[in-house]
Amino acid sequence: MSEHLLVEREQGLLTLRMHRPDKKNALTRAMYSGMAEVLVQADQDKNVRAVLITGGESCFTSGNDVADFIKAPPTGLNSEVFQFMQALFEFSKPVVAAVNGPAVGIGTTLLLHCDLVYVSREATLKMPFVNLGLCPEYGSSLILPRLLGHARAAELLLLGQSFTGEQAAAWGIANQALDNGAATLGKARQMALRFQQLAPAAVADSKRLMRAPDREQLRRVIEEEGALFGQRLRSPEAIEALTAFMQRRTPDFSKFA
Repeated sequence: MSEHLLVEREQGLLTLRMHRPDKKNALTRAMYSGMAEVLVQADQDKNVRAVLITGGESCFTSGNDVADFIKAPPTGLNSEVFQFMQALFEFSKPVVAAVNGPAVGIGTTLLLHCDLVYVSREATLKMPFVNLGLCPEYGSSLILPRLLGHARAAELLLLGQSFTGEQAAAWGIANQALDNGAATLGKARQMALRFQQLAPAAVADSKRLMRAPDREQLRRVIEEEGALFGQRLRSPEAIEALTAFMQRRTPDFSKFA
């Protein structure tokens, strides 16, 4: 388990918190591996009724730790990031997210695989894949055009345009936008605890039925995106963009433009 992950249990709720505040919760391979492990174990634990994913009251995640990412880029479905993607994709119980501050890259795309999402109004979400010479990941190239329409999805995925928590709620990416980080985390926890009072098998069956249509297509898209993402990481475009990013005085995906 990574030292940058905090796991808490309360009344059937498992809270998984990314905790690397000095790096704005930038995700390392160890963190991805640890989050995957937590999800796999929680899915098998009958005492866990729901999982809450958060980064705390000030930051969700600024995306991948670029230095760690470049050091050992994901090259296949066995890489740590894909282990996490797979664990969340296959998770049978409700997943609730509380999003405050920056939610960059996978910090946004993982929300598309959560069941309930609560964001602070000051949250900033963005998917700057193309800006870095890369391509969309985690099924976002399929989910977002269907959810938002092609025109808006193109702004987010082709231009890497950022958007607010209020916009995320208005567009159906989030359930509700709240005033601040504390209110967001409180609301997410409140809603996650409600699953303690509901029949777990009925909840699991309902989640499976809601996600069943086009599930296999989404699985194939995630795999195709992953393969192409790995290829693009080795492209001159990506190498140039990532090198330039690393040369910034304070490289930070949350400020990427």
